Amino acid sequence: MSGQPGVQASRRLEIDFAWRTEAGDKPENADACDAIVPKGETLRAKGVAAAIADGMSSSEGGREAAEVCVKTFLTDYLSTPDSWTVRTATSRVLGAINRWLWGQGQTQYDSPRGMVTTFTGLVIKSATAHIVHVGDSRLYRYRDGDLEQLTRDHRVWVSEDREFLSRAMGADPHVDIDYKSLPVQVGDLFMFSTDGIHEYLTRKDMVDTLQAEPHLQACVNQLVEKALHNGSHDNVTCQLLRVVGLPPADEEDLYQQINELPFPPSLSPGVTIDGYRILRELHASKRSEVFLALDTETDTQVVLKTPSENFRDDPEFLNGFLHEEWVGKRVNNTHLLKMLEPRQRRFLYNISEYVAGRSLAQWMQDNGPASLDQMRDFARQIIDGLRALHRLEMYHQDLKPDNVLVGTDGVLKLIDFGAVRIAGEAEIDSDIDCDLPQGTLNYAAPECLRGEPSTKASDLFSLGVMLYELLTGKLPYGESDTPRPKCKLNYTPARRHNPAIPPWVDAALEKAVSPLPQRRYHMLSELEQDLSHPNKALLENHHEPLVKRYPVGFWQGVALLSVLANILLLFLLARPG
Repeated sequence: MSGQPGVQASRRLEIDFAWRTEAGDKPENADACDAIVPKGETLRAKGVAAAIADGMSSSEGGREAAEVCVKTFLTDYLSTPDSWTVRTATSRVLGAINRWLWGQGQTQYDSPRGMVTTFTGLVIKSATAHIVHVGDSRLYRYRDGDLEQLTRDHRVWVSEDREFLSRAMGADPHVDIDYKSLPVQVGDLFMFSTDGIHEYLTRKDMVDTLQAEPHLQACVNQLVEKALHNGSHDNVTCQLLRVVGLPPADEEDLYQQINELPFPPSLSPGVTIDGYRILRELHASKRSEVFLALDTETDTQVVLKTPSENFRDDPEFLNGFLHEEWVGKRVNNTHLLKMLEPRQRRFLYNISEYVAGRSLAQWMQDNGPASLDQMRDFARQIIDGLRALHRLEMYHQDLKPDNVLVGTDGVLKLIDFGAVRIAGEAEIDSDIDCDLPQGTLNYAAPECLRGEPSTKASDLFSLGVMLYELLTGKLPYGESDTPRPKCKLNYTPARRHNPAIPPWVDAALEKAVSPLPQRRYHMLSELEQDLSHPNKALLENHHEPLVKRYPVGFWQGVALLSVLANILLLFLLARPG
């Protein structure tokens, strides 16, 4: 049985691949392998994937386990959110497959090893290879005459002549998957093999064959036949994948979208563009204009946002403008602004749902400090929206009161996804610098202002600053015109501005806005819990020095004591004898 060489006719990532698998001397072939090359935007977002599996010979369902692993991995990986990194996507998929195999082994075969197989997978996305592996099937890379084994065999020797798999898919409800990533070059040749191949071919056999035969299918056939000729008594399976072309960083689909869509004409009330009639301007800045518009086909109000002409030649800004729509279409949460699909867009703009209300910044200006209950309600809603983003490995990066809408119905929505960091997108090579410092100075986490990649902890910092401001009308580190080093960030207790705040709430806020990410909460739910219920452990560690809690009073007291000490000293010196 053999696979036909496949050539993905793309101006971006291109590969050739071929495979062959034979039962050999065994009555059943328990090996499986295949590759998948998606088309269009999926190719850019997910890359290409290939895999090989070797069902364990002592496993009754080994053949089925190998087939399920390969087929399900290839299809389910492509179905994961585009925003996920390859590592996250592959680990989630393989974790689910492993649990299914283990469960089926228990129920169908009444054995803990009923459906067990090795697995080796490769994803090439942009110019990076991502490898996931468990067991003793192998992946090699052949480059410039050198053959390098990229995986390690998970085998344990119990005696001089006996060994067994120490790790495999389906052997346990939890499996530890090896992961590694490395850059690829045009011409790289990846070779998958099961032990029926690599245990019966020397490294020289493999190198000589790979070097002498440029046609992949012929090369695969020779490797399989050599292994059989050398006495292989196992199933023999080999798959070759060659990198034919890689996407140049300056040839981005986003640039194409920008070039294909011209900037819209000047808009004002009464003007209709692509079926949207402008009703009034909602907001204008040097970066963009935002209008309330009427969708004349559905008779519903929407928001139309256009980029400013000032940024026509700014790729970072335009990249963010397009990402705002990309993110908004992929999230579905009550507390995240929903982006809509324009029906027939001829110009560059975004369409989103219209939310009647005001920004959180305006709400604070109108209402002053919030009550504890109001703060908790707002925190719960913002956390729900953030959690939906974080599940997709997206990080807002620009949380601030201006980017939170408070609807007239009391529902909060996070807006402005232009700065959102998409972990999966960050894996794609591009001339656009997606790791520029992000966020608004007084709300962004210190690590973001230094240009480090955002994390959940970064968004949590910004949330903590907003909640502090909600309760006090102030900022925990005061206002600043320039980024400050960590050593200059001295937390001002919230109780100093609002004595009604309980000490345990103040302690929770201080932990949320710690300058060091590792000292913040690890989960949003932990912060939500500590804002409503006293955390005794947190309070025990929250003993502020008097000088920190009341600096003015402390130093006034020190000065007074100094004066009294001097008076006492003078009195003692003036006493006779």
